[in-house]
Amino acid sequence: MSVALRERREELELVAAEAERARAGSGRLVLLRGATGTGRTALLEAAAEQAEAAGMRVLRARCSPDQTSVPFGAVFQLLAHGPGFDSAAGEELDPPGTPPHRGRSARLWRLLRSYADDAPLLVAVDDVHLADESSRRWLVEAVRRIDRLPVLLVVTERSQYDIDPPADGLAHTLSPALVRTRTVAPLSAGSAAELVRSALGRPVPAEWVDDCVRAGAGSPLLLRALLDDLGGSAPEVAPAALPDSCAALYPGSYAAAVSWWLDSAGPTTTEVARALAALEVADDEDDEADKKGEDGDGDGEGGRGGHADADAGLLARTAGADPARVPGWLTAMTGLGLLRPGPGGRPRYAHPLLRDAVLSSWPGALRQAAHQRAAEAMLRRGDRAEAVAGQLLRSAPVGEAWATGVLLDAADMAVRDDRSDDALAFLRRVLDEPMPAARRSVVLTELGSLEYATVRSTAGIPRLAEAVRLPGLPRDRVRAAVALGTALARRGEARTAIDVLRGLESEHLTGHPDLVRTVQTASALLSDHDPGIRQEVYRWLRETAERSPRLVGTAGQALLVRYESTAGLTSAASAMRRIRALLAQPADPLAEGFLLGTAAAVAQWADQLDEAERLVRRGLTGQRPSLLHPMHLALQNVRVDIAAARGAYAELLAEPGALSPAPGRPDPANAQAHALIALVETGRTEEATRLADGFDLQNPHNSWELNRFLYARGVLRAATGDPAGALGDFLECGRHQSARDVVSPVVTPWRTASAECHLALGRPRQALALAEEELRLATVWNTPRVLGRALRVLGTATGGRRGLELTDRAVRVLRQEADGASAGTPDATLDAAPEEAYDDGGGIVAPGGEPVDTELIPALIAQGRRLTAVGERARARESLREAAERAERLGAVRMRATAEAALREGGARRAATARTGSGSLTASERRIAELAAQSRTNMEIAELLHLARRTVETHLTSAYRKLGIRRRAELGAALTDAGPRSGPPGPGTGPDRDR
Repeated sequence: MSVALRERREELELVAAEAERARAGSGRLVLLRGATGTGRTALLEAAAEQAEAAGMRVLRARCSPDQTSVPFGAVFQLLAHGPGFDSAAGEELDPPGTPPHRGRSARLWRLLRSYADDAPLLVAVDDVHLADESSRRWLVEAVRRIDRLPVLLVVTERSQYDIDPPADGLAHTLSPALVRTRTVAPLSAGSAAELVRSALGRPVPAEWVDDCVRAGAGSPLLLRALLDDLGGSAPEVAPAALPDSCAALYPGSYAAAVSWWLDSAGPTTTEVARALAALEVADDEDDEADKKGEDGDGDGEGGRGGHADADAGLLARTAGADPARVPGWLTAMTGLGLLRPGPGGRPRYAHPLLRDAVLSSWPGALRQAAHQRAAEAMLRRGDRAEAVAGQLLRSAPVGEAWATGVLLDAADMAVRDDRSDDALAFLRRVLDEPMPAARRSVVLTELGSLEYATVRSTAGIPRLAEAVRLPGLPRDRVRAAVALGTALARRGEARTAIDVLRGLESEHLTGHPDLVRTVQTASALLSDHDPGIRQEVYRWLRETAERSPRLVGTAGQALLVRYESTAGLTSAASAMRRIRALLAQPADPLAEGFLLGTAAAVAQWADQLDEAERLVRRGLTGQRPSLLHPMHLALQNVRVDIAAARGAYAELLAEPGALSPAPGRPDPANAQAHALIALVETGRTEEATRLADGFDLQNPHNSWELNRFLYARGVLRAATGDPAGALGDFLECGRHQSARDVVSPVVTPWRTASAECHLALGRPRQALALAEEELRLATVWNTPRVLGRALRVLGTATGGRRGLELTDRAVRVLRQEADGASAGTPDATLDAAPEEAYDDGGGIVAPGGEPVDTELIPALIAQGRRLTAVGERARARESLREAAERAERLGAVRMRATAEAALREGGARRAATARTGSGSLTASERRIAELAAQSRTNMEIAELLHLARRTVETHLTSAYRKLGIRRRAELGAALTDAGPRSGPPGPGTGPDRDR
């Protein structure tokens, strides 16, 4: 059976029964109604053939829009081939006043009766809704008369809910006794699937068949056209989806069938159908944006929809249709199978291919205009800015202020949700709208910053250069110049970056001393990318500060403190006194970020990690992440440095981009250097080697981040048995740092690392010289971390009883810090004057110790080895076991293995380390677990601690494993348990991602 005649047995049986009745002399009208494409014509033809086979004469007529102006055109088709037609039809219209029994209508009726006298008749009229008015009246009158004639009238009529109400049907004025009506329904899914399989003639995947059924929407017309296009293209082995685009179909029968379906429905219905398809495309893309935004607010009263009435109203306004008719149309199309309920009950096309076919013949200009109307309607009903902006992305420029505002608001939300791709799309689109030059400059600054950060390192610079050239407010021009300078400096063009800032200062900032100071501070910070420029800039900064500190401002003075800290010219206590004094002074909002970032770096070097963390949070809160700014990256780097100082290896490895080179940026970054060390310390040396080999350091930019990476690569080489290669990296790092006047060990302790390599290579003299120099510089800075490290390495290089004394001292210094002693601990080498508490804007901060396990563990190992060497094996085992336990809690696999190897060398068994229980949590894991136990979500914790959400989940996964729990609700009780759990957690343990 053909596609069109599937499931049409009842209709054919009805016609056969009525034909039998007509042959007996009692005629009637059989009205076959149905939507476009349901196979009415094929059914009528089958009924005619069935009647002919039963001995009836068949008279046929097919109505069309072209004949609506021809009186009796349909009737002429019926009677044209019989004798007497010419005289019955006549050539002239009936003159006015012609009696009914004498006019053309009467003559045609008599002609029909004459045909019926010869043989029973089946009069088949297809698409009677397109017949001319004269023919419709004649047919209605004929129905009233054939009840005593051997004539069966079978008529097909389009019956579909359109936006424009249709005219009355043929049987509108007829008695129900004269008419048998049957509605032709769409094909069922089962029949459609069977047809697809039989048409292809071979087994095909069920998913593919289901796609065809949905794209056919129960319409024999669409299904037949789709199968014609597919031909033999169905997959024979591997499952494949039906294409979503009509461009992938040839020769295009399906798209043509959909176009014909739209034409049949009328222009208003066509506009509504196309508008629905366009809004659905926008919805799909907005849904993708919500997925990227993780914790999006979803649909709601003010969202994209989710309520049928709201969707119908928006659709009506977008298409310019009658809002009272659109809901009914949506319901009718869903009943026919062309639409299906989507998420939230929103109506959607049954298949993307059907949606694409509806859109394919829509001119671009009309589609853009529909999207603009949709945006205006959504704005009026209070939808989210991003949903409205999503429509504007697909419209032509609006030229009104509301469009600019919506796009900028949407970009701002996307930036806050860390959806850079969406923010870029909105900002690029807003440039199509007219706006003053000053506002365009602001938009270009943000767009250029985002393009540079997310697309590639060279992208965005032309935008930023244009922003600097455009006129605007002085503060906005400073932001643009700072962003451009940051981009240029990161590309290794520090000199050009400084010239951009100096040019702005000399030409446009007269009368703005606060902005001049900001530009000078930015120049000093950007000069870190070039040793020669750095010396020049800081020389000017020092000389200016000596003459008049006000000329450099608080941020500039903080940079001088930072310079002196790295140059070995001041102690940590003195540096923190000066930094705190500067923080207590009023700061210009534009310069505050520079001050906070610099203060955070100094505090981190001074082992005040909690204080540094609070300063980082304050600084990042004040930074707009979408604006390229040197201090934004600096603050992120300090945050990573803090995690490294705490030994938070999981956090370091979860940093975005930490384990691979950044797109468009061939040189290593600070986060990647720390990740390299974290991989080494956690025993993942193969991964560390792949990460290190991912960077080509033949001609890198001479930046401080390169120095950090050289040091990290040296750590890897030393850990993998290549002390000579490690020594080369450490010495190269030292040469680069010294060229920048960075001699203090607060940044990278390359001297102690080099000394250990010399010892491994059998060069004790060189090792001793480097260790002594490190201790001298560490004593100047005078914090437990650098002092303990220097004492440890000097003790190892010195050996003997003197070496043991030095390592004992290193352990004592670090243990006092680990146990919470202040920087003013009464050790002879430390500053004895503790700092006063002060308010950093985030609460009262008192000076105190920080956990220093990353340095205490190797100090304990060195002490244990020294004790073993002098025969004090009992004390040695205590030190080494403590080192192993601390390493276990920290997750430092390499140091734990080193401690256990030293224990075995001293004749002891392996240390009994605690691998589970609350005592095994690292500081970062405990901090995050405690916040989670307070019912904070993962996203809230990430925002509070300025971490990536993935970092939070990584820490919670580890904490759950150690605590032996599965759910967040168990955290509170588990954290109070001081001992290890009795066993490991069961499968499925991990952070509650739904939280």
